[in-house]
Amino acid sequence: MPAAETISIYCKDTSNAVQVPESMLLYNITDEPPWFLSILLGMQHFLLLFGGTVSLPLLLAPHLCISPKDSGVPFLISSIFFVAGLDTLLQLTLGVRLPIIQGSTFTFFGPAIAILQLPRWQCPSESAIESMNYEDRQELWFSRVREIQGAIILSSLVEVLLGFTGAVGFLVRFIGPLTVVPTIALTGLSLFGVAAPWAGRHWGITIFAIALLTFFSQYAPRIRWRCVSVAWEERIRTACQLFPVLMTVVIAWSLCAILTAAGALPDDPKAYGYSARTDIKLDTLSQTPWFRFPYPFQWGWPTFSLSGLSMISGVLAGIVESIGDYYACARIAGAPPPPTHAINRGIGMEGLGCVLAGIWGTGSGTTSYSENIAALGITKVGSRRVVMCAAVVMMGIGIFTKFAGLLATMPDPIVGGLYCGLFGMISAVGLSQLQSVDLNSTRNLFVLGFSLFMGLTVPHWVSEHKKTLDTMTSVSQLNQVVQVLLTTSMFVGGFLACLLDNILPGTPQERGLTAMHSSVSTEDGHLIREIYHPPGFLIRLFNRCCCTSYLPFWPKPHKEEEPID
Repeated sequence: MPAAETISIYCKDTSNAVQVPESMLLYNITDEPPWFLSILLGMQHFLLLFGGTVSLPLLLAPHLCISPKDSGVPFLISSIFFVAGLDTLLQLTLGVRLPIIQGSTFTFFGPAIAILQLPRWQCPSESAIESMNYEDRQELWFSRVREIQGAIILSSLVEVLLGFTGAVGFLVRFIGPLTVVPTIALTGLSLFGVAAPWAGRHWGITIFAIALLTFFSQYAPRIRWRCVSVAWEERIRTACQLFPVLMTVVIAWSLCAILTAAGALPDDPKAYGYSARTDIKLDTLSQTPWFRFPYPFQWGWPTFSLSGLSMISGVLAGIVESIGDYYACARIAGAPPPPTHAINRGIGMEGLGCVLAGIWGTGSGTTSYSENIAALGITKVGSRRVVMCAAVVMMGIGIFTKFAGLLATMPDPIVGGLYCGLFGMISAVGLSQLQSVDLNSTRNLFVLGFSLFMGLTVPHWVSEHKKTLDTMTSVSQLNQVVQVLLTTSMFVGGFLACLLDNILPGTPQERGLTAMHSSVSTEDGHLIREIYHPPGFLIRLFNRCCCTSYLPFWPKPHKEEEPID
């Protein structure tokens, strides 16, 4: 069927249909696939966020002074998965209610590293750490996690306040595609320095993983499998379309296992390609318990300091990214653009989710995952039930600690290959927001190009001239906050883009605001209520109080609306 043709995606009321391209969705936001398929598709979402979720503890471990002989990394991974699943359930039921996965975010990574690089948190030498007893090694990284916990909790309260007071809904009018694009694109582009070392540990395996991911996600669904029946051909296409990451990981990991068993990979830790072996992290797996229930303040009570305010840069970048994600997710999932109350509630719940992440001590905050929004387009599945299954799977994996330990043993080059695909997808999701912007306008090209360029240039310069900034004021904590902000690419690029987009003359159509905030025509707003309103029992409970009409995060009751089931 030609790409221009459309099909009707129906919600509960078949008189209210949203016209979306047929090539876009197999299941829309309100569809409910069979449970077994929903669980498998939920696993797919889990694998897509796996790269970013697992990589953060791995990248933070050296700065947290975690010894390889301890189980610190698996414990952090399991805690992240548990909190990510909990936050996803909260977002699906009480938040914006779009099929968005909540996961640990790299917007908090830069500020966290900047805090841990302060003199008081510098790690002892590796030999000194290894000579410590178990209790001292634990306290060494516990104290650093507690500092990050305090910074996350303190800064996330700002996001809670901005969301539930309606400030975000007010600021949305100033945040257009030209602000969203640099913020999200720089989140991915600035991570090239993270992906390169992992990928470069064995470029052969990395390229093989990238080739598999490209084949399964782009080529396999389009190939005519003439050697099998029509029914099996359709099954193969669907499997490749739904599970490209799963098949990539299984095949690439199997290849590494075969090469390891055959002695084709070096056994010298200093040799090139050693990281591709599958037997070098087995100690971590053996030391990890089978089950461990993550609990609040498991590393001790968080500590608070003024330098923790620098984490606000990650919060602000996450807010801008999430607003863009809401619109992108709604477009891909066949839903109308989110109303203001849903955006306020979504950001407020994300802030609450970050507070929970700080309480549990995950080492990072949580936010909507751009990779999984891109997965909605790749898999053509936008069902809310699938994301709910993914959330339950994540919480289960967070308790099943041995599985987190297994994931931590994945060969580095495979992780590097996933990074190249996932980080590139983050940037692409950001750039996809440009479709509503007039790119023939020199004004828009200037805003876009300047913000992207400065978002990479300023952090690079600041990171090499930190001593110059140290002499700005006599208040060292203030200098630290400024230093962290200016070394965060998405903050610099997003701030400059937002400033220029609002002070330079331009029409709403030219800036892409008209298309971004346009709504889908539906009878009596039934579709918007069905997708974005909280569950019906909460609507009936809260609407008994007359003050709910003044809450900026709660939908306003309308006489002409039908009761929600």
